[in-house]
Amino acid sequence: MRTPRLLSWFAALIAGSVFAGAAGAQQYPTRPIRLIVPFPAGGPTDAIARILGQKLTETWGQQIVVDNRAGAGGNIGMGIAAQAAPDGHTIIFVSSSFVANPGLYKKIPYDPFKSFAPVTKVAAAPHAFFVHPSHPVQSITDLIDLVKKNPKKFSMATPGIGTTPDLSAHLLRLDTKIDIVPVPYAGGGPSLAAVLGNQVPFGCQAIPPVTAHFKAGRLRALALTSEKRIPALPDVPTMAEAGFKGHEADTMTGVLLPAGTPKAIVSKWHGETVRIMALPEMRNRIAEMGFNHRQLTAGVHGADQGGSRPVGQGRRSGRNPGELKFRSPVSVRSDGIALTVS
Repeated sequence: MRTPRLLSWFAALIAGSVFAGAAGAQQYPTRPIRLIVPFPAGGPTDAIARILGQKLTETWGQQIVVDNRAGAGGNIGMGIAAQAAPDGHTIIFVSSSFVANPGLYKKIPYDPFKSFAPVTKVAAAPHAFFVHPSHPVQSITDLIDLVKKNPKKFSMATPGIGTTPDLSAHLLRLDTKIDIVPVPYAGGGPSLAAVLGNQVPFGCQAIPPVTAHFKAGRLRALALTSEKRIPALPDVPTMAEAGFKGHEADTMTGVLLPAGTPKAIVSKWHGETVRIMALPEMRNRIAEMGFNHRQLTAGVHGADQGGSRPVGQGRRSGRNPGELKFRSPVSVRSDGIALTVS
């Protein structure tokens, strides 16, 4: 099995157990740093990248320039980062699609084992099922009942094929046997805009970009995929509270550098990222958005791999690019997703 090995690699090595002499890192960075986000602006990965990038700009005195390179579920941006010069002046923030895409696409422009030097895991956020407020649906149960009475008439916007919210939407469809169509957009921003504009009635995505819209009444939250209610949205029930167990899932954000980057630079990125994310002001800021601080160390990464639920491996259908074919086991985990690929 290829992808369980990938998950072990990602979870263990991204903990940042990288130690080397600091001579090369003392003069780093020497010019602005390109921070690639493989999704459009407005999504959770983009949000956390910009927050951290701003703090690192202040710390290092060199501009961190966010470069959104969206497309193909993150593959375009990840391919660009994989080919970048390994001098520490190009870095990429990835989401759970980094481990999902090898099982969803026949060909990807990077080798998940060889193309990158892991830095650290940064944060994770649960998903929310939500609705445009013009619709009478008040709960996830209302949504399910409505769709069952009106099969094939409703769709649900997601941030893209293979993203963890997309898999959560498919899990809801399979688990409740409702005939609803998950519509994958090219990122969290476009999928959110589709529901805000009432072009699509329902949505599912990681909560940081939608939290403010819930509080302002522009969208109505129905349920969260977290294990328990979160401080940012204390009145929104979990899927388990609504009677649907086994839907716990979230979207992870991690930091990678191109393979071959000097270990001293990798270590510097790891140390500064961990330090900044541990600041009380940063913890409070990301908590208000719905993120959980999820930096891993060698002593705790193993615990994050437990608690999975089989869902089914997704592959793109040739007939419909938005359709997933579920065949082998896949798990939506607390730190992202695990795909079983034969």
